Amino acid sequence: MKQLTKVIAAAGIAVASLFTTSAVKAQSATPPNAWRFGVGVEAGVPTGDLRNFSHFALGGTARLQYGISNSVAFTATSGYYNLFARDAVYGVNLKDQGIVPLKAGIKAYAGSGFYVAGEVGAGFETQYAKNTKLILAPGIGYSWSNVDLGVRYERFSGQNDNYGMVAARLAYGFKL
Repeated sequence: MKQLTKVIAAAGIAVASLFTTSAVKAQSATPPNAWRFGVGVEAGVPTGDLRNFSHFALGGTARLQYGISNSVAFTATSGYYNLFARDAVYGVNLKDQGIVPLKAGIKAYAGSGFYVAGEVGAGFETQYAKNTKLILAPGIGYSWSNVDLGVRYERFSGQNDNYGMVAARLAYGFKL
């Protein structure tokens, strides 16, 4: 599974670098040297072993975005994800797991609002062992006007307890 995470992260970086070098006419929701702030709702489906614990994740995030060119923007994202515990696992009633993500990333626009993105950061668990996880999150999306819709795979790694989720984010953003 570690190898798969590395392959996904490398592919995301490769795709992002292709778009940043060839997308001269791309349209960005954040012009060069400008800031945007967005607030989003997150919904996710756990993958791998996490499916034994949870069947759904829901959360909210805030994202600060800074345009470095017409087609590339840096991002900083934080918020809260709640992984809803199944009713009972192996006869044991479990509590929901919370995660506070703190991520930095890059968005590369391919034109007409489509983009690829990659984020890396830390996820702070709020239940049980309260571990800190490495987060790797490649994704794709589309932004128009003040709305951003994205889909990503988010991988949480560390302390021999690795898991992931496929998540969607619907956000409203505005210029600062």
